[in-house]
Amino acid sequence: MSAALVLTACSSTSSSTASSTASSAASAASGAASASTQAIQSLEDLAGKTVGVQLGTTGDLLMSEEVGEGEDKLGIAGVEQYNKAADAVQALLTNKIDAVCIDDQVAKNFVAANPDELTTLDTAFAEESYAIAVSKDNADLTEQLNGAIAELKEDGTLDAILDKYIAKVEGAEGYVSPEGTEYPNGTLVMATNATFDPYEYIENGEIVGIDAEFAKALCDKLGYDLHIEDMEFDSIIAAVNSGKADFGMAGMTVTPERQEQIDFTDTYCTAAQSIIVLK
Repeated sequence: MSAALVLTACSSTSSSTASSTASSAASAASGAASASTQAIQSLEDLAGKTVGVQLGTTGDLLMSEEVGEGEDKLGIAGVEQYNKAADAVQALLTNKIDAVCIDDQVAKNFVAANPDELTTLDTAFAEESYAIAVSKDNADLTEQLNGAIAELKEDGTLDAILDKYIAKVEGAEGYVSPEGTEYPNGTLVMATNATFDPYEYIENGEIVGIDAEFAKALCDKLGYDLHIEDMEFDSIIAAVNSGKADFGMAGMTVTPERQEQIDFTDTYCTAAQSIIVLK
């Protein structure tokens, strides 16, 4: 296979607690799911199957590399791309595809919402690191964010957020702006894709989640107010580079392909890809 197999949960890169371009892969099998009724129990069982991904994500890139025959390939039949992770999961539930490749914590939430129909394979696929995307023309902001990331790791703020959304520690409150917080430096605009629970999603009309909360903590630390713009995932880098947003934060994996287009801050979280299948 083209990537190492690991089993991991999202964690702060300093604590034990807690390009990609669009895939071009579909085979002649297009989006039709395999007719086989055999349960998929391992990565090897994906051979000849159709896998759904969210367009432009790490799962999209990785699964595209696994299409077809080859000594180091899974041999999947094709990749179906969706604008939203939820659309890929719905396609799986309606037997239009055979599996979904997505970030492990996001996969856990989809399985929790559909416990009678869905499960994940025991082995996760491809370790990855999340960071904040910043324009190559805005090195000052990258430096500021790196300093704030280090401080919020050190003082436990990041761990508190991960305890709330991932470890789900009873009573964990995450991060709330201190009363009287001021924003002398203006407002930063964050580009995200709010369909990626627990990193960013919409609840009661507001964008919440790990990234939204950590971004608020970062901006508070730096004296900026925060405004979040929701958009398609594969539009985030372009929005940052064009100046429509100051930074992008969307469970975004650092990859060589993305690093050619944009700069990244230091890593704030690590995760892996998981495979969702029908029970």
